[in-house]
Amino acid sequence: MPRVKVPRKSTAIDMTAMCDVAFLLLTFFIMTSKPRIEDPVPVDTPGAAEEQTLPEKDIAIITVGSGKAFFNMEGAEARKELLVQMGEKYKIGFTPTEAKAFTTVDNVTVPIAQLKQYLAASSEERKQMNPGIPTDSVSNELYNWIHEARVVTKNMYDKELRVSIKGDSKEEYPTMQRIIAILQKQKVNKFSLITTLRGK
Repeated sequence: MPRVKVPRKSTAIDMTAMCDVAFLLLTFFIMTSKPRIEDPVPVDTPGAAEEQTLPEKDIAIITVGSGKAFFNMEGAEARKELLVQMGEKYKIGFTPTEAKAFTTVDNVTVPIAQLKQYLAASSEERKQMNPGIPTDSVSNELYNWIHEARVVTKNMYDKELRVSIKGDSKEEYPTMQRIIAILQKQKVNKFSLITTLRGK
């Protein structure tokens, strides 16, 4: 008696749930990721064999490159307050629109006298405006940015501001010495250096 052939059926897997999970993960990573801050000048950071991530708040980053210094502080509300403090110190009134624009700026790259013009410029025009913050003995604006940022952090969060220096590996020693001297003048003897992770 001949055997009855059972027709073969292809297996069907419902991928709807898998697609939902994939899109949920993708959405999560897009919403929680932080965009990379573009440096005002090319900075080739020195290499390091160990990795330690920077905190996301209560931190100020001083970028040093091409003999210039730039300042950045994390936190939108803290930045607004910092701009108000600096405006009072230098007798410059900033509008709410300028304060809002300041919260989106990656780095302070100009002297405070040019800051209003810098905030009114487009993002492309801002890239061309990067003379750096004065650090000389006549007009040491970087000292004031750091000092006021420390005061704002203490008043708002009751924490000490952490300072990190992101310096070019080929930067000349006198420039770095000047930045460290500014920190030591405020008794900030503990700070971190930002490096790039490289193989041992």
